[in-house]
Amino acid sequence: MDSLVDNVTGYVEARIELLKIEIKEEVAKGLARTLVTVVMIAVLTLFVLLISVAVAYKLSESIGMFGGFATVASFYLFLGLIVFLFRNPITEILEKQLEERMKKKKKSL
Repeated sequence: MDSLVDNVTGYVEARIELLKIEIKEEVAKGLARTLVTVVMIAVLTLFVLLISVAVAYKLSESIGMFGGFATVASFYLFLGLIVFLFRNPITEILEKQLEERMKKKKKSL
């Protein structure tokens, strides 16, 4: 009877250790993905900022300094308003896509 209890105890301890290792691996994967995503967003943001300045500067050659930068700013204001007006459908689409990805990930585990 004691050996059975020892075996069950050993099994439970091994499962706990395995779970800890699996959790650490998932956290490491999640952090790596998050870090890569943050870097990609930073690079994309820098690109959009610099290309916007370049476009505004080029427009300013033909319509004046204020006009060039105002035109680019107006474009971003318009884009922001479109996203604001359609935020609920955009959110629903993103939620569905994330749910599908999570379901696929659970199936692969």
